[in-house]
Amino acid sequence: MTFYSLNNPNIVTTFKYAVIAGIAPDKGLYFPESITPLPVDFFKNIEELSNHEIAFQAIRQFVSEDIPDGVLKEILENTLDFDFPVVEIEENVATLELFHGPTMAFKDVGARFMANCLGYFSQDEKEEVTVLVATSGDTGGAVANGFLGVDGVKVVILYPSGKVSDIQEKQLTTLGQNIVAMEVDGTFDDCQRMVKTAFLDEEITAQKKLTSANSINVARWLPQLFYFLFAYKQAKFQEKELVFSVPSGNFGNICAGMVAQKLGMPVKHFVAATNVNDVVPKFMRQGTYNPKPSIATISNAMDVGDPSNFVRIRHLYQNDLSTLQEHLSSYAFTDEATKAAMKEVHSQTGYVMDPHGAVGYLGLKEYQENHPNTYGIFLETAHPVKFLDVVEETLGLSPEIPPQIQKVMGKEKKSNRISSYDALKSYLLDN
Repeated sequence: MTFYSLNNPNIVTTFKYAVIAGIAPDKGLYFPESITPLPVDFFKNIEELSNHEIAFQAIRQFVSEDIPDGVLKEILENTLDFDFPVVEIEENVATLELFHGPTMAFKDVGARFMANCLGYFSQDEKEEVTVLVATSGDTGGAVANGFLGVDGVKVVILYPSGKVSDIQEKQLTTLGQNIVAMEVDGTFDDCQRMVKTAFLDEEITAQKKLTSANSINVARWLPQLFYFLFAYKQAKFQEKELVFSVPSGNFGNICAGMVAQKLGMPVKHFVAATNVNDVVPKFMRQGTYNPKPSIATISNAMDVGDPSNFVRIRHLYQNDLSTLQEHLSSYAFTDEATKAAMKEVHSQTGYVMDPHGAVGYLGLKEYQENHPNTYGIFLETAHPVKFLDVVEETLGLSPEIPPQIQKVMGKEKKSNRISSYDALKSYLLDN
């Protein structure tokens, strides 16, 4: 399997080098040359398979030329050692909980899978790899945890100062070792722009081997398709058309779900639910893509004004808007609507949603108004404790602090404050 740049299909590479490079030399995102559907029997008998067996069969075609089967199975064992339960909230509405991993966010899977792949690829490499990543919240903690102590890899995480939750900040600024946090005076989009600029800066790339751990990297993006297969396994008995509603920021997660559909997973529709950063909802209505500066919200991991992975989604459907609209709907919601949903669901069911899950819930309910005979699953992408202030203020309760969070609460924050690309460049060249 080769991967090509979405900017220029003549730029082709292997999975290994797509992972190591992160982004194509022309700034394009890498995309697999083909997506071969899994056998019909895979889905017919999916209840009989373990999560490890499901993941192995789903990802193998993309990586087998660079990762032997035995190594891939080890990587999946290291990556998928926690649960992904589907929890019913109300009739025809359930949530897929993706927060049972080490940093209590859905990005644990992609970050750990990529860290294990990069660790395997760098075994015989003499040159250290620098992982450069921008985060709007959960990516930083997941990447920091996944790469902590990996030989031959240094991680530099850029995050917007004052725009991530206290717990998210602790998870990416307190680990030390090979993890460095850069606190940026600006927005997530500023952080992402700095990362992309560094990849194209020949002064840096002449001295450093850079890669990205954002969902632009194929090893971060593709394994997210596992969640959807695990959910299908649990919801198959419902015998209704299945709809996934995904709280969406950079759109890697929902794009991976669409790859699962291309693999043959029976699913009727996807809903991309966003906060007021509504570039994609507007595109789905008007057909014009107009990036804009991001706006800070209580669902901060989705505060993205130019989602990187949406180009992959458009490519999956041949850049044809009408075809895309058959498979995807997208709605935007305010902080006020998000809080109201959190209150309503908690008062009626006792279930505590985080603000991102609440946006996903709202998107699902909006879709089901016109498609009532569907079984909808919205993704709970982070544990509510990671947004403690919002939950306490909205619901008047304090979730119990899980052990994964307790262990970072008392640690000292260590970050490098920067306000310009030149400051990042100087750090990378001097260290």
